[in-house]
Amino acid sequence: MGRLQLAIDVGDLDEAIDFYSKLFSTPPAKVKEGYANFAIVDPPLKLVLFENPGAGGTLNHLGVEVETAAEVVAAEARIVDEGLDTTGVGDALCCFAEKTETWVHAPDDVRWEWYVKTGDSEQFADVQLGASTAAECCATEPVAEADCCG
Repeated sequence: MGRLQLAIDVGDLDEAIDFYSKLFSTPPAKVKEGYANFAIVDPPLKLVLFENPGAGGTLNHLGVEVETAAEVVAAEARIVDEGLDTTGVGDALCCFAEKTETWVHAPDDVRWEWYVKTGDSEQFADVQLGASTAAECCATEPVAEADCCG
């Protein structure tokens, strides 16, 4: 079973952690400098917060977290069959996680990530490990560090 991911930029991470912990009655699953994520059971949601002073309250990206790499591959094949361009499936270290992922851009440059977390990492910035055709996660420009994946 998958769950929807919502990644947002927040102006003050501590304030946002306090608010979302109360809103969903759930403490964060992971907190790192400038980053937090929540594994919310009800409603099923992966909430990711990126501290980005001055740009809080904006959408970073959306995603679907699944349980296996096979589900990522199947989703990517389905999306490509629908005629949409993806980055291809690849492995990455990003946002303090090891992942298998694919990305697609929706109209208005809304970014969607389909992924499975395969492990934890101390790496925030993106390192592509597999055959992915584009480095979307955590962008390559230093200023885009807040544009990270989940």
